[in-house]
Amino acid sequence: MNSMKHGLSIGIERIDSEFFLSLKAIGTLTHADYEVITPLIDSALASVKEPKVNVLIDGTELEGWELRAAWDDFKLGLKHNNEFNKIAIYGNKSWQKTLAKVGAWFISGEIKFFEELTDAANWLKS
Repeated sequence: MNSMKHGLSIGIERIDSEFFLSLKAIGTLTHADYEVITPLIDSALASVKEPKVNVLIDGTELEGWELRAAWDDFKLGLKHNNEFNKIAIYGNKSWQKTLAKVGAWFISGEIKFFEELTDAANWLKS
């Protein structure tokens, strides 16, 4: 039996009405992964009027999504669309760079792809 590690880990830091959200995606994400992470994000953002969210996504171990999980990701982005200020995607695969460009069509904030973690973090802080 071959078990594959997958999932999302999340970190949320709040300074007044500004949120810093860090996500680490591992393996192939499933609908079950989003059933866990979505309420955490919803709850954190619901407690603040007009939150501004900067997000760091570490996709260096991300392999992709199951179809339903991709839909969950899209819905989560649309639901919190106006709350995202900047989204930095730190990755190491060419499709992730393309994904950042496509995501920019659906998110009101800025999205950029980075191959270096320090560059991503510095951009979020600027």
